[in-house]
Amino acid sequence: MPEAGSFVQVPLGGRRVTGVVWDGTGLDLPLERLKPVLETLPAPKLQPELRRFVERVAGYTMASPGSVLRMTMSVPEALQPPRPRRICAASPAGVLALADPRPGKRLTLTRQRVLEVLRDGPPLPAAELARLAGCGPGVVRTLVSSGLVEEHLAPAEPPRPALPAWRLLGPELSPDQSTAARRLVTSVDAGKFAVTVLDGVTGSGKTETYFAALAAALAAGRQVLVLLPEIALGAQWLERFRERFGVLPAQWHSDIGAAERRDTWRAVAAGRARVVVGARSALFLLFPELGLIIVDEEHDPSYKQDDGVCYQARDMAVLRASLAGIPIVLVSATLSLETVVNVARGRYQRVALARRHAEAELPAVRLIDLRRERIERGHFLAPPLVAELAATFEAGEQALLFLNRRGYAPLTLCRACGHRFQCPSCTAWLVEHRFTGRLLCHHCGHAEAVPACCPECLAAGALVPCGPGVERLLEEVTVRFPAARTALMVSDLLPGPRAAAELAQAMTERRYDVLIGTQIVAKGHHFPMLTLVGVVDADLGLAGGDLRAAERTYQLLHQVGGRAGRAEHKGRVLIQTYMPDQPVMKALAAGDRDRFLEAEATARRSAGLPPFGRLAALIVSASDAESCDFAARALSRAAPQLPGVAVLGPAPAPLAVLRGRHRRRFLVKAGREVKLQAVLRDWLSRIRLAGSARIQVDIDPYNFL
Repeated sequence: MPEAGSFVQVPLGGRRVTGVVWDGTGLDLPLERLKPVLETLPAPKLQPELRRFVERVAGYTMASPGSVLRMTMSVPEALQPPRPRRICAASPAGVLALADPRPGKRLTLTRQRVLEVLRDGPPLPAAELARLAGCGPGVVRTLVSSGLVEEHLAPAEPPRPALPAWRLLGPELSPDQSTAARRLVTSVDAGKFAVTVLDGVTGSGKTETYFAALAAALAAGRQVLVLLPEIALGAQWLERFRERFGVLPAQWHSDIGAAERRDTWRAVAAGRARVVVGARSALFLLFPELGLIIVDEEHDPSYKQDDGVCYQARDMAVLRASLAGIPIVLVSATLSLETVVNVARGRYQRVALARRHAEAELPAVRLIDLRRERIERGHFLAPPLVAELAATFEAGEQALLFLNRRGYAPLTLCRACGHRFQCPSCTAWLVEHRFTGRLLCHHCGHAEAVPACCPECLAAGALVPCGPGVERLLEEVTVRFPAARTALMVSDLLPGPRAAAELAQAMTERRYDVLIGTQIVAKGHHFPMLTLVGVVDADLGLAGGDLRAAERTYQLLHQVGGRAGRAEHKGRVLIQTYMPDQPVMKALAAGDRDRFLEAEATARRSAGLPPFGRLAALIVSASDAESCDFAARALSRAAPQLPGVAVLGPAPAPLAVLRGRHRRRFLVKAGREVKLQAVLRDWLSRIRLAGSARIQVDIDPYNFL
């Protein structure tokens, strides 16, 4: 009988499926209903701590345990034994041929080099043998066919990642950094669950500070997991890690190839990978010796997954650390309100870095009131920002323009008939991307060519862009400053971490004068000569009914402003806004984060909103509107009538159609004392869905579309 935690293959209908032997299920099934396990897979077992983690995540998110378990076994080929590899060795005939001095029996120089490599070293794969011998693979194949080289099957040798050199001395820390680092190292040395919040202003050296804790965990023989919100932001982080520890860490994100993903999964599960840096899904890897978790930019909303299993990776990282009995560090310059409240309640300990590293100063922030500044028609940069750009270029310094809108324009319409281009599968406008000549839906990926004439009225030359995207902003900068060297940093144009690293390096080497980008530029980058940040549309994130809109806007704009003046040159931040009296804008201008968070906490506490209350979203979807409305009405009739619980809806979702499915939303609001998941389970147990109708549950939603 396989042990609990073993990966096995079992029969299911006519299929052969992979699963895990689970303990503590409490199921008592008759023997005649049980089927034998077909095979126990030669993979490391799912440890009890990770099995309890799967159960807790499933229970909190109301996802099926199998859906959560699937995230731990996301690389099925990693569960199978590594395939044997084919290696080459010199045959007895090859050894004799190499030593035969007779004329006419001598080998060509290339064949001789191949045999000499095999004589002087171990057997090798054909490709590696050809590389070392400096010849093509055809030479090796010829030697094999002639019997001078023999091929054998040998067990695959798992790649062994280079071990980080934790004994290397890092850069000298400031007194503030040293104090903070000692606190973090003490927590690691204690070897028990504790949450420490590293709260440091932008440019204060938070990364080097928590590297001290990382080194302490490695010295204790433990593995370390570092979560980053978007792996593209890790380009400069990876280089800092290499400088500090001599090697790169193992990486886990969607851009790595299938073979690297398989090898990394195995290396982590076998304990060979000692440090892993990854996106939120890295949280579900099988670490046998996990000793420390670090969540960098803990406030970032991309830690929340909104489809499939809807979970908040920061909160689930705290859960995994508690189950494993290990310390966790949450890091940010703009802490989430949830973390601030947990510090105030004494659940988390706070360590502060209040000053920038190496005497650098925080940038001065200035609001540009767009109600009073006249901007030329068809342009989007106000005169004060244009003047500051000119002065920056004149001084030989660099600038960053931030607009959180991809493409050329968010809407394209026909000025002859008013036709607007909408996605056929979503209730969303198509966004023009002029560089590729395409209209794209940023929700489902639908793309179509920009037509020569209006498809509705057939008018030629009548299509006009409405509003700016980063591509249109680049066009304006190029016209105003033709000598300026410009670059775009947007996810559409960066195919992976390598491209992001190359662009960041080019900025560091001053090959560009101005960088224009979306939120990907907002954090994780250090450009010593970047002294000016211009925010083109600061009000963009404040629209809509998102309860965290003000908090997110503050975090995003503060982070992007923090790219300015990080070295010896002073920085300036100019923010274009139509709402300079909005509390977010006032807080940014005054640099008063704590007062803003206090006001935000007061407003949410009075409204009973998270983190002082509980929310859950229920999204009903179906392939047609009638089925969707029928399911929503049935759900509404069964809604709970309980004290402390309010059910809002159903209402059409702001994106009423997404990827071809019609959508209706419910929002459940409850007090902190309410066992919300139990209420929802009882409610949903009374509903039977028919046809294509589905219900998705999102506990503590971040996305209200």
